[in-house]
Amino acid sequence: MSVIPCTTWVKKGVTSTNPQKVELTPRELEEIIKQTQAELRNVESDSDAEHNNEVTEQKSETESCFDISKTDEYNFDKYDDESDNVHCNIGNIVSFGKDGKDPLVTGEDEDSEKEDDIIKSNDNLVLVGHVEGDASILEVFVYNETEGSFYCHHDILLPSFPLCIEWLNYDPSDSKPSNLCAIGNMTPIIEVWDLDLIDCLEPAYKLGCKPNKKKNRKRVGHRDAVLDLTWNENYTHVLASGSVDKTVLLWDLENGTPVNKFAYFNEKVQSLKWHPVETHQLLTGCADKMVRLFDCRHETISKSWEALGEVERVLWNHFDSNYCVLSTANGYVQYIDIRQDKPVWNIEAHTQEVTGLSLSSSCPGLLVTAANDGVIKVWDIISNLEPCIVWEKKSNLGALLCLAPSPDNPFVFAAGGDNKAHNFKVFDLFEISEVRERFIERKCAVPVTNNSDIKVEDEKEEMMDVTENMDSMMLNADTPKTISKKKK
Repeated sequence: MSVIPCTTWVKKGVTSTNPQKVELTPRELEEIIKQTQAELRNVESDSDAEHNNEVTEQKSETESCFDISKTDEYNFDKYDDESDNVHCNIGNIVSFGKDGKDPLVTGEDEDSEKEDDIIKSNDNLVLVGHVEGDASILEVFVYNETEGSFYCHHDILLPSFPLCIEWLNYDPSDSKPSNLCAIGNMTPIIEVWDLDLIDCLEPAYKLGCKPNKKKNRKRVGHRDAVLDLTWNENYTHVLASGSVDKTVLLWDLENGTPVNKFAYFNEKVQSLKWHPVETHQLLTGCADKMVRLFDCRHETISKSWEALGEVERVLWNHFDSNYCVLSTANGYVQYIDIRQDKPVWNIEAHTQEVTGLSLSSSCPGLLVTAANDGVIKVWDIISNLEPCIVWEKKSNLGALLCLAPSPDNPFVFAAGGDNKAHNFKVFDLFEISEVRERFIERKCAVPVTNNSDIKVEDEKEEMMDVTENMDSMMLNADTPKTISKKKK
């Protein structure tokens, strides 16, 4: 198996020019290994105790009626006593000097490696959640359209299958904006990784924890896999998460705790997005075929709409925030005016799940969809009426699982699929004649936001804090502190 379940971009200019490499001493590495082993043992003992007991009983019964000595046809018990030397002499392949360094490593390639490590001001990062066999990896690519370069800068080994990625810059241990990404996976724990650190083994901090009977620790956060994340760019300490456990949680990143819980759902919550202007409004898409708009100030549903299928993705039109787009598991794309009770239009865009739904970052009306049928389509929705299909093509990426627009180029998108040989691509729609002719004269606009001209001091004074006066909604008053200082 080789699949790309999620991807996102990091805009130019926010990444450190020279990311730091984490260098652990042997003692620090040993402590991390021991800590990880202890955590794994606790998880196994808590969740698999009953299963292990059953296995032990079955094993004892089997061994009682099965004598290995009587069935050792190939004499494996005496394998080590064979006279011939069947082992390869590989002990001298790795050797270290007195200083602990490998004498075979001359350092001739250090200059070229250092040059590759440098992130330029016109570089984008493309974050790719990659599952290769049993390994789950966050790959950090560098994309530079001017130079035509695209390469993997570094990667991070993840503990579980990644399902969603959200970039954010809020680190509670640092007063300055950071370069981080939150990852939701098949576990209830959300991990936030520092993208400016290379070879790091631990996330900058975690959100949530599993219960532990031995430590008398209660569960904090979700109970099942986290399917989507959305960061509030105006209230930077707020992150929302949707889960298989049929809930949405609002996290206060300042102390790493969930402070509000919405449990109005009848199925798993698959997608959510903060409103680009009214930043207390949260749009959610659920597998119960409902799209709901929440007012986080009053903890209520402002409005809801019934979709034509299980909702896969929801998306605000950042050029006109009265409108939003949704896609479904049965191939439909629907356009909603939040001031109305019914969708403006519905189209059967694909034959299978529409897993990719993205608007251009700065070209109004340019909508791109991607689906499990492997097809990518470009639409023009500028008139808010029935959309116009501009271009479509069957990709060679397999069943498409994710789609993300570049924050700096209105025509560049990235898509990932499940083709083992070729499952990820960054493509420039401007190279396609049909797309270029349709949108070339359209004036690129700046999306409407709520934070373009707000001073920091005024923001602190006037900011509506969605976590204010919600003490009664705290999920666990004895929440352990899960935030750790990032390594320097």
